[in-house]
Amino acid sequence: MTGVEQAIGPWAAGACAFAGLLGLWAWVRVGRAARRLRHRRGVRGAEAAASGRREAVDERVAGYLASVTRQMASGSFRPWAPPPLRHPPWFEDHLGLAGLGDAVTTEACGEARIRLMAAVAGIGALAGLAVSPEAAALLGVAGAIGGARAPRWAVERRCRRRAEELERHLSEMLDVVALGLRSGLSFDRSLALYGEHFDTLLSASLAAAQRQWGCGLASREEALRRVAASYDSALFSRVVENVVRSLRFGSSLAESLEDAAREARAAYRARKQEQVAKAPVKMMVPTAVLILPAMLMLVLGPVMLELIGGFS
Repeated sequence: MTGVEQAIGPWAAGACAFAGLLGLWAWVRVGRAARRLRHRRGVRGAEAAASGRREAVDERVAGYLASVTRQMASGSFRPWAPPPLRHPPWFEDHLGLAGLGDAVTTEACGEARIRLMAAVAGIGALAGLAVSPEAAALLGVAGAIGGARAPRWAVERRCRRRAEELERHLSEMLDVVALGLRSGLSFDRSLALYGEHFDTLLSASLAAAQRQWGCGLASREEALRRVAASYDSALFSRVVENVVRSLRFGSSLAESLEDAAREARAAYRARKQEQVAKAPVKMMVPTAVLILPAMLMLVLGPVMLELIGGFS
């Protein structure tokens, strides 16, 4: 080892240690931001418990994005990301579908990518430094790639989960509202009953929208269309437009909601049947990669050993 390497070694170790500690501190802050985000979004009950189980992954990253957005709005820190990387175009179309349209900005996503890349790279380099400098470099590069990918991965996961939640609970929401209308209740009261007695992500979104038009912050049409725009579902958007048109012109609404509920149940059933049909095909991959080689070794191993012994 040369004198230059001996002089650089302690500085590199110190830099990795500092970056690792900075990454751990940021991870704790991310968890707190995730809890604040769930409280702000009105997630309750089963959804809050599910979010708590996923707190170490997408919910933490989403909370960190919201935290960066608030800090950038208040000007509490100087951005690290260069101007070309501050506005990733992909996030403009997906933040709303992830339920983060009013809590996270695209500029915060670009800034969070740079900060997470540095933090996770520091943690990886610190962990690899205990093995060898080569492992530190490899884990540092892998951490940088993972940190840069984390915001997009978290937004994609939230979009997918929200779509699955809507698909699962849309039919029951339509049935409850239609039943309330059949019983003589108004649309607002029927929707409020669903929000009071059902503990889902959809009920929380609709309850928040109902509070907005109840307080005069938005009209009923705007609030409902905003909720529909936050989900990637053509059926839900069509239902909202039917509701808006029926409430505006006074036409019958219960029958159209019941038809939409039947359509939603049929679509959900077809999707589940498709997933069940794909399961055997997906099981072939671990079978071929893990189980089949072990069986071949167990069956052919003694035969090969006997053949090798016979030739020797």
